[in-house]
Amino acid sequence: MQGVDPAWLPDEVFRPIGTRRTLIRGSGPLVDTVHGEVAGACDRFGGRVERDASPGPFDLVLELTGADASEGFTFERGDGCTTVTATGQSGLLYGLFHVVRLGEDAFRKQRPRETHGPALALRMLDHWDNVAVHPVMGQVERGYAGGSLFWQDGRARGELLGRVRAYGRLLAACGINAVAVNNVNVHATEAHLLTDRLGEVADIAGALRPYGVRTHLSVTFAAPIVLGGLSTADPLDDDVRGWWAEASARVYEAIPDFGGYVVKADSEGQPGPFAYGRSHADGANMLAAALEPHGGTVHWRAFVYNHRQDWRDRTTDRARAAHDHFVPLDGEFADNAVLQVKHGPMDFQVREPVSPLIGAMPRTRLAVELQATQEYTGQQRHVCWLGPMWSEVLRFRADGECSVGEVARGGLVAVSNVGDDPFWTGHPLAQANLYTFGRLAWQPHADPHQILDEWILLTFGTGPAAGLRAVLDGSWRTYEKYTAPLGVGWMVQPGHHYGPSVDGYEYSPWGTYHFADRDGIGVDRSAATGSGFAGQYAKPWAEMYESPDTCPDELLLFFHHMSYGHMLHSGKTVIQHIYDTHFEGVEEVEAARDVWASLVDLVDRARHARVAERFEEQLRSAREWRDQVNSYFLRKSGVPDAHGRRIY
Repeated sequence: MQGVDPAWLPDEVFRPIGTRRTLIRGSGPLVDTVHGEVAGACDRFGGRVERDASPGPFDLVLELTGADASEGFTFERGDGCTTVTATGQSGLLYGLFHVVRLGEDAFRKQRPRETHGPALALRMLDHWDNVAVHPVMGQVERGYAGGSLFWQDGRARGELLGRVRAYGRLLAACGINAVAVNNVNVHATEAHLLTDRLGEVADIAGALRPYGVRTHLSVTFAAPIVLGGLSTADPLDDDVRGWWAEASARVYEAIPDFGGYVVKADSEGQPGPFAYGRSHADGANMLAAALEPHGGTVHWRAFVYNHRQDWRDRTTDRARAAHDHFVPLDGEFADNAVLQVKHGPMDFQVREPVSPLIGAMPRTRLAVELQATQEYTGQQRHVCWLGPMWSEVLRFRADGECSVGEVARGGLVAVSNVGDDPFWTGHPLAQANLYTFGRLAWQPHADPHQILDEWILLTFGTGPAAGLRAVLDGSWRTYEKYTAPLGVGWMVQPGHHYGPSVDGYEYSPWGTYHFADRDGIGVDRSAATGSGFAGQYAKPWAEMYESPDTCPDELLLFFHHMSYGHMLHSGKTVIQHIYDTHFEGVEEVEAARDVWASLVDLVDRARHARVAERFEEQLRSAREWRDQVNSYFLRKSGVPDAHGRRIY
């Protein structure tokens, strides 16, 4: 689209298809989408596309051989022809994008038949978008790429839904098949999307449907009161259950392929079943029953904790909350109820352990939630490619045996990092996080560095590839170095969460403490002397995290309060590690900025200028983090830097 960065789908990536003769067999709306993609490429590059029984020979055959809902496909090349077959329309679409990723390699040599398919059936983005601009959170809560992609001036975008369709194309190309189109914190205006404003949701669903992306809706648990005029939202009340059943039936009349509801309940002030003495299972199952006749799913978020904590009370630990609330309910959730669990026990910090809840509910369908929008990792003003973090999470054997990617039977979800910015993600390099999420959701054990190489080549071509790899690979650890050390989080400005404030949340009710004093830093979460959080893990993790001697350095201060002179496994003391990493982080940002500057003749002007501008802000912020954090801990500990560098 004119004026919009094409993300990883510039015209040039379709050249290998567009210069050849292609046969498409099969019928259906997604097959028509495949035909439209190939026909457009042929119009641009001079090839030809035929339908159904046209005589050969052909360079590429894309064939639908069934009528099921499978997303898998087969790929092979022999006798001078590349063939993709699928038994479902979505599979044929994903097969086309597989050929696009391979480029000329898809046509160069013999290839035996390969079978491809997603490991996870649901691969979803949650948009925290508000229909109306919120006085505190703006158009998009934790949005760093402009306004909402879906909503403008209090309404669905209407004539601008062409960009929503382009977004559906981008998502399908990444392997994503579902989107929740509004904020999990459902305000009054957004509540009406379920009823009298449902037509706007249907319009958005219609724009996403040609690329196999199903639409979901965040709803308020109090909807029977807010919208239905009832006096209660008790999930065991017959009138409440009847209201939800009728409302859900109307949703499916308008959107037959509707995916389901996303619910944040009894969390950070949102209404929920606790008000009626009911459990989370009661609440989720009531909504699941309303959706079940239509094939829908309720995603019930497990982000439930006491956000009015007394900071003086060290017996309460926010990290424990999800496990404490939900493990006793294992096996009580309906089959079409999915418990959506943040990957860490706190809130998307740059470093925290995998949530113990993920391995503790074998009889419940769990979805694991990541955050592509960089709330605590630079807010898309900083380069911070999160692929290595996510890969570590997905490979973690949460129950001691199965990996998170295997345990997440309910799917993988990410908070979206996309807005109406011309570059989609504000920072053009943040597109790498969107693409990496989709590809890891398709195959959780994929090598994230190979995925990064895919994105670089598809988006920028071969010219700047080495420089881009140097800028992006390692950027997450660079961000960690100049911000929060050894598993400590939250040292950010309250509210908007950008920039350093070491004690910003230290005396707040949010349960986000580091407990730094003159003797040491960190939270004692051991079973022996602390909050007991470490004991929530399965073996061997509970034993490993319990002792400072076996706890990994990068999580030491998450699990233990340690003296500044404690010697890490790395051979450095805690305080020297803090000093060294903060100086190193700034130096690494300086080096990355210089590498990006050297690519000026290899990247289009607008994209290069936007990234260069963001690098200046990242460097300013990294220096601020370095100086504030190092000065804070010098003054707390009284221990000077061993290298005599300037600390204020």
